[in-house]
Amino acid sequence: MPFLDQFTLIVDFLQQNPVWFISSVMLLSLCVGSFLNVVIYRLPIMMEKSWQQEYQEYFHPDDTAKPAATFNLATPRSRCPSCNTQLSALDNIPVLSWLSLGGKCRYCKAPISARYPSVELLTAVLSGLVVWQTGATAYGVLLLVLTWCLVALTFIDIDKMLLPDQITLPLLWLVLAASAAGIGIAPQQAIIGAACGYLSLWSVYWGFKLLTGKEGMGYGDFKLMAIFGALLGWQLLPLVILLSSVVGAVVGSVMLAVQKKEQSTAIPFGPYIAAAGWIAMLWGSQISDAYLRSIGL
Repeated sequence: MPFLDQFTLIVDFLQQNPVWFISSVMLLSLCVGSFLNVVIYRLPIMMEKSWQQEYQEYFHPDDTAKPAATFNLATPRSRCPSCNTQLSALDNIPVLSWLSLGGKCRYCKAPISARYPSVELLTAVLSGLVVWQTGATAYGVLLLVLTWCLVALTFIDIDKMLLPDQITLPLLWLVLAASAAGIGIAPQQAIIGAACGYLSLWSVYWGFKLLTGKEGMGYGDFKLMAIFGALLGWQLLPLVILLSSVVGAVVGSVMLAVQKKEQSTAIPFGPYIAAAGWIAMLWGSQISDAYLRSIGL
């Protein structure tokens, strides 16, 4: 049987069995969440090493430095941060390994952060909601990839106040390419949406900087908003900005109060844009319609 026919049969089966489909996607997403934990931890370190190497090569090209050990998303193998023992496959089963070990290393009994299974579970739940809304469609696959990347970006920004170009730029091009392939909104709308998304926060950034002399946000926030503009169109951007601003103001104020920090303390804005954009990409039209009905439009 030709591959295309086999693929069509699989899609038809998934569409007729939504419970099985959603469960399968959530199981897959648990494994993706485990990989995202690696990305969240290692990508900032990889970027820092790359910056140091570029600095060395540009400013001190004659200095001979020892070749650095290979460090990427696949190498070295996962190890316990406390005893440095290499973890086996049984120690890396999403969620189950953490639960079976009682949240402790098998070898040295040092506590393992609950954030690891939390990221895995969050990825699975969000992915389940995506396919529940979209079904077995090409658009659903696009939103799944977006969701996985948003999880990684959110926690990297929380840890490092950074939204890496290594994720945001490919994601923007992916959304634009998908639009050109007929997945999502029309290409013209996607391009206009991306430009409006980027310029909306870029304008706020420069207005705030000219008035106060301070930088209110980073360029990664502009690129993240451009992604949602390309996906949703410019019409839903006000909703994303409003939701992210309200949630950011409330949650940020609470965090500063709990941690007893000054109001001038910088907090990452990327997680709030990611959360607002994710809500808008699933329910944005319904939220906008409900609001317009509530004001009689």
